[in-house]
Amino acid sequence: MKTDPLKLYEQASGWTLDKVVGAKEKLSAATPCDKWNVRTLMNHMLETQQYFVNSAKGKKDAAPPSSNPPDLLGDDPVADFKKARAETLSTFGAKGVIEKTGPAIGIAFTDTLLHGWDLARATGQDATMPKGLPEAAYHSIHGKFTEEQRKGIFEPEVKIAADASAQDKLLAYTGRIPAG
Repeated sequence: MKTDPLKLYEQASGWTLDKVVGAKEKLSAATPCDKWNVRTLMNHMLETQQYFVNSAKGKKDAAPPSSNPPDLLGDDPVADFKKARAETLSTFGAKGVIEKTGPAIGIAFTDTLLHGWDLARATGQDATMPKGLPEAAYHSIHGKFTEEQRKGIFEPEVKIAADASAQDKLLAYTGRIPAG
């Protein structure tokens, strides 16, 4: 099944934007991400999207996200995320960019979806991912990383039942403990 990676990013980032709206007043809440509160997670999300955009534009100073993200969040987190989302869609929507950047937008899609779940869990929102997105994300990353490459990107994989849902498989593969 061939899916449009830009469309997947658009859907995932729209869902995640809804989670940002629900989290904007809870910036100090703890998240499932080790040692990060909601504000730090949002800064990481913005830094990651900035990295994808700058890399796609061929900027020489594009640096991968750090474990200690800079404070990029302004007074209006929703506006910050709308701007980052629009810039990512515009950049990757330009003719030839997806072909030139390989799997970058697919990785951005998966990252955005997973961190939307993190925000939802941290702030008591519904963390059920939109239909079809967890399957697409799981298939886009599962088995694509060696154990060495996983370090620093994901926590160790969590063991779950073979018949678990696609969302739970995605979460477990990325070291997150699915909600029971």
